[in-house]
This record gives sequence, structure tokens and C-alpha cells, in this order.
Amino acid sequence: MPDDANDLAAEVWPASAARDADGTLILAGIRATDLAHTYGTPLLVLDEDEVRRRARTLRAAFDTAAAEHGTTVRVYYAGKAFLSTAVARWVVEEGLSVDVCTRGELEVALAAGVAPSSIGFHGNNKSVSELRRAVEVGVGTIIVDSAIEIERLAAITAPADAVQRVMVRVISGVHAETHDFLATAHEDQKFGFPLADAEAAVTRIREIPGLEFVGLHCHIGSQIFGVAGFRESASRLLELHAALLADGPVRQLNLGGGFGIAYTSADDPTPIAELAAGIVAAVAEGCAARGIPVPALSFEPGRAIVGTAGVTLYEVGTTKDVTVESGASRLYVSVDGGMSDNARPALYGAQFSARLASRTGVDAPRLSRVVGKHCESGDIVVDHEYLPGDVAPGDLLAVPATGAYCASLASNYNHVPRPPVIAVHGGKATVIVRGESIDDLLARDTGVHAEEPSEGAQ
Repeated sequence: MPDDANDLAAEVWPASAARDADGTLILAGIRATDLAHTYGTPLLVLDEDEVRRRARTLRAAFDTAAAEHGTTVRVYYAGKAFLSTAVARWVVEEGLSVDVCTRGELEVALAAGVAPSSIGFHGNNKSVSELRRAVEVGVGTIIVDSAIEIERLAAITAPADAVQRVMVRVISGVHAETHDFLATAHEDQKFGFPLADAEAAVTRIREIPGLEFVGLHCHIGSQIFGVAGFRESASRLLELHAALLADGPVRQLNLGGGFGIAYTSADDPTPIAELAAGIVAAVAEGCAARGIPVPALSFEPGRAIVGTAGVTLYEVGTTKDVTVESGASRLYVSVDGGMSDNARPALYGAQFSARLASRTGVDAPRLSRVVGKHCESGDIVVDHEYLPGDVAPGDLLAVPATGAYCASLASNYNHVPRPPVIAVHGGKATVIVRGESIDDLLARDTGVHAEEPSEGAQ
């Protein structure tokens, strides 16, 4: 139980988050109540300065670490975390590249003016049309995920007289200490080549005139705290890296990322400078032990750039006391969104925080569960949180750290329109992704305007 159920834990909220004299939540100088009044709820608010600050911090930390060991580094923004043309422009202006994993994400990045040469294309099932488009526009690197994909690229590049740079994604066997569905480098999963098969894949790539092998890629998971997993994964990849040098250059090594953020005050993410220094040092030590040069490095921080920048605003609809098996009471707080705008609790059991945003509460903290409006018992936004006991219908509730994967995973379950995304900066708010309306939903239903059958028609 917190001492103050109105407190805003600094590590969970954007740096601009504060309360005004009336207790109203302020984001980038704008009252949450004003945002809700103008744009409605649910509403995803994205703090531009927070995104930019985190992008700069990551880039500077890895630049410093790489320079200390005589190499260079490239940092990729994860389009899957949240992608819009505005966000793509912000991160590119801060010196980042962009990774995408579908034709749709690629087209958003291109529409934002991202240089194709600074785009990495991921995915375990890239279609022929997606690969053709990537080669056509000159995507900087395609991360190859299967033997079939190698042959698809060979067939695409030959008639185009093109040379496409590729990396090979490798399963290192290192399992990050995270949710099973977030771990992407243990053996029994869909991404990449097992270590035992990767060398043959590289040999085949080197035989194809239209493909240029530039290095290895590995991603051990997501929402990771600490350096230990990266250190072990790097060691295993460097064994393969050193072996591949016998038959040609291996200029790059991408160790992925998935760096964790704080969703609640109990989370203690590893500082970025510590991560950067530790991971790059591990690579340098591994290279020295094998007598090979340190390659150019690249990383994909994931949610660490955009996650904390997002805050979702909801309106409370109903509250009710529910007695649990122990005889204790829990306050259920229902809001006007839910799993359609934040699927992560239902998918991963993800934990979030919540605070009153339209005022400060005056009653003692109550153990509460914030739930959505969908017809699912698993429609939980915040599984357990202490909220002021006087939370009531009409209050505005804010859930922080929703900048990553919430809008990206949003759906129209129960035919609920997806909410808008608003960027805030310097006291101004801008719509960067338009919210859906009921008309938008009906427009996709071809039966809405279908001709009525004539009388007597069978």
C-alpha cells in the first residue's frame, strides 16, 4: 500500500508529468481534463519530448560505449512498438534507424521520409511481394529468417540486377528471464536459424551474386533487465562469427535489445548507460579472446524509447465492491476502454499502474482492479493497484507506460473504435493518429448499404 495513492512515481511517468494546484494531471504543460474534453476517451497521449530524450540517451550511451572499444554502432527504433509518420520522423531526427517487419510498417516509414538505407526489415514470413518491395526501394538490410527466404531473395535480385544486403538471424539458445511469449531466442520458436544451421545459411548466401552477407543478428527477448543474457548470447554468436571470418568478411553484429522499462514502482530497469557499457564490453572481451576485430554493432532497444512516453486516459464508468475468497474486499473500477486499446495484460499478464487524473483523491487507498468494458472476464487493464477510495464515475483515470505495443495491438473487439493518438509538446497537442468512429466501423461492413430485397424475393 502506498503512502500516497496520488503520487506519480518518476520512473513510470514521462518527465513532464505533474499535478497542478487542483490536483489535475499535467502532461507537457497540458491538463489531462482539457485533453479528454477535446479528444474524448479513451485517449493515448504521447509525450514527444520524452520520446526524443530517450532516443538521444540511448544513442549517446551506445556511441560512447562503442567508441571506447574502437567500433561504431547503429540504434534501430522498433516500429512494432508504435509507428506513425510523426514518431518515425522524431527518432530519425535524433539519429536512429528504423526496423520494420511488414509491408505496412515499411510504407509508413517511407511515407515519413525515412531513408530506405537506414531501414532494417524483419519477419519470419516475409512474402515475395514484401521482399520485392524492400529490394525495389533499397532497404538497407533484410534480416533473413529462413532458407526459403534466401531463395526468394535470390529469385528477386537476379532479374533486377540488384545486390541486397542481408543479415542472418540466429537462435542463440539464450532464454531471457521474461514471459515465455516475449522470449525470442530459445530453441523451440519461430524466429531465425539454430546455431547449428546458421553457417550453412551464410554459405548459401555467399554463393548468390545478388546477396551481400553483412553479419549476424540475434534477439533474446523483450522487457529485459540486466546484462547477463546479452553477455552469454554475444559469446555464443562470436563463436560463429569467428568461424565465418575464415571464408569472408563479417562486418556487423546485431545483438537485438528489448530493454525493459518500469511499468510500476516495483520495477527497477537497468540504466541505459550501464546496459550499453556492459554489452559492448562483453563483445569486445569476446573478440579479444578469439583474436578477431570488434565488428560494427547494432541494437534494437524496443519499448525503451517510446513506452514511458505514453499515457492512456480513461473515464470511469462504474465502481463496485467485490469480496474475494479470503473475505477481503477489492474495488472494481470500470473504464471506457480496455483490452481493445491495451491487450498486453490479457496476452502476457502485463502489470500496469493507474492514477486519478482529474483530481487528487482524499480517501485512504483501496485495493482496486481497473477493468475494461468488453465482454471478457480477462478484460483487465490494471490487475491490482491502490487507488483513492473515493474514485467514482466520471473521474478521469490515467494509465502510464502505454506508449509501446498498446496502439500497435489495438483491435475493434466488441466493435469498439480504436482511440486516437495525441502528441503533446510545449503546451500544444496534435493528433498524430486519427481515432476511429462508428462510421469507420460500418464503412467496412458491405451489408450496411446493401440493396433491400424486393417483395417476394427468395
